[in-house]
Amino acid sequence: MKRNLITLITAAVLAVIFTLLLFTFQVRESEVAVVTTFGKVAGTCQPGLHLRWPWPIQQVYKFDERIQNFEDKFSESLTADSITLITSVYVGWRISDAPSFLNSFKGGSVSTAQSQLESLLRSANMTVVSKHQLSDFVNADPKLLGFDEIQHEIEQMVEDELQTNSYGIHIEFLGLKRIELPESVTQAVFDRMATERNILISKANNEGQADAIKIRANADRQANETLANAQAQAKRIEGEGEAEGARTLPILQQNPDLAVFLLRIDALKSALNQKATLILDQHTPPFDLFQGLPTNSPSH
Repeated sequence: MKRNLITLITAAVLAVIFTLLLFTFQVRESEVAVVTTFGKVAGTCQPGLHLRWPWPIQQVYKFDERIQNFEDKFSESLTADSITLITSVYVGWRISDAPSFLNSFKGGSVSTAQSQLESLLRSANMTVVSKHQLSDFVNADPKLLGFDEIQHEIEQMVEDELQTNSYGIHIEFLGLKRIELPESVTQAVFDRMATERNILISKANNEGQADAIKIRANADRQANETLANAQAQAKRIEGEGEAEGARTLPILQQNPDLAVFLLRIDALKSALNQKATLILDQHTPPFDLFQGLPTNSPSH
């Protein structure tokens, strides 16, 4: 009797477990589940324990929502200046719309989705590379490189295709990993780059010489203008001096002593214009004017 009870309890537990497996399912924190009823999407389930009808009524597809990444194989493309370029692109993607992903790829196959994404990536890569010059990929001046713009164009083109076809995939990041030149064209490309660099050097030298000529011409013009202005001002001052002399000469001729006195005063002003200690001879003009001046006697 005791053995039969244990058997019944075990059978009951197994039946409960089997029932739970048939009518419930668990979704992890990193997953999203899509439930289909008779093959049609009935809804999505977030992490947790959920009820369901057993197969074939309902079926549950679970998808990892974390970012998945891969590196595209090398592909050859022609640049806008007809140079063969070998590029490799890395990409990170995730499932953004699980029902659309399930409808786009049979059984929600991640490997099928990645193959489709590789095809879109390769096509976008070739299209974008063909729009850019080689100098956008290889350049001695880092400021002239166009990596950011090229990567953005590839990412935008792939993202547009994914949205148009409702694949349920979103690109999280994308970038150029490797860029190479075929061995057959490497030397030719280097020679071309050296030629272009020499052209730029010659252009810079010519522009420098032209700027130097322009600067010298401006300097000569300004010097001539300054000299002409100075000569004109000198002539004007000379003319004013002659005119003033012509006005004062008759007066001074009428009184020669006054003229001599004024000249001595002017000479004395010039000598005393700066602060200085003078040792002079009172008998020497114009310092003879100090003769006969009263002196202050010291007070007692």
